[in-house]
Amino acid sequence: MTIRVLVADDQAMVRAGLRTILEAEPDLAVVGEAADGDQAVREVLRTRPDVVLLDVRMPGTDGITALERLAGAGLDPPVSVLVVTTFDLDEYVFAALRAGASGFLLKDVEPDELVAAVRTTARGEGLISPRVTRRLIAEFARRSSPPPLPAPTPLPAHPGLTEREHEILLLVARGLSNAEIAATLVVGQSTVKTHVGNLLAKLGCRDRVQAVVLAYEHGLVRPGG
Repeated sequence: MTIRVLVADDQAMVRAGLRTILEAEPDLAVVGEAADGDQAVREVLRTRPDVVLLDVRMPGTDGITALERLAGAGLDPPVSVLVVTTFDLDEYVFAALRAGASGFLLKDVEPDELVAAVRTTARGEGLISPRVTRRLIAEFARRSSPPPLPAPTPLPAHPGLTEREHEILLLVARGLSNAEIAATLVVGQSTVKTHVGNLLAKLGCRDRVQAVVLAYEHGLVRPGG
C-alpha cells in the first residue's frame, strides 16, 4: 500500500527537500504541498492524504490552527499529522500536542528517521522524538507538578485498565518504544503491541502521543519517577 503524504511548510526549499526524500521510497508518495495553514487545510480536503507533514510557524494561518482543523472533531475522519519543525519544545510544540498531533519531529533528523516516522504515523502509532519527549516531560512538570499516584492505580476515569496495561502505559509515557518495553518486561513485541492497542482503545486515545499527554495530565508519571 502506498502512503499518501502532504507536505506543508512555508519554505519552498524545505518542501522540495522533503518531497525528494519521501518520493525516493517505493511506498511513499507526495500528493500535495502547502505554504500556509489555510492552503494545508484546503489541500488535505482535496487530496485526503494518509499523513500530513506540518510546520508549526507559517504565515497567515499558522500550523497550530491548521492542526486543530485537521486533527480535531471538525474533520471526519481526522488526519494523522506529523509536526516537522526547526523549533525545539516551546509553546508551539506543547500546543501542537494538545491540538492532536500524532507525532513531533525536528528537521535535523536523518532522512531515514523521517521516512520511518512517516510510516509509523501512517500505522496510527504516533511518535515523539526522544529529545522532545524529555522536554515534554519537563514542560508538564513546570506547568503542574501533580502529586504522584501509587502504582498501579488505574486512571480514575478509566478503571478498565488491567495492571499490565497500566504498567505499559507508564512505559509508553516515558518514551519507550514497543521493542524497549518488550525488553523491559521480558515479553514479546507482539504482546506489547496488543496491550498498547487495548489500552489506547480503553482510554479513547488515537495514538501513543495522546496517551502520553493523558498520563501526565492525570499525574500517573512525573519526571524522574
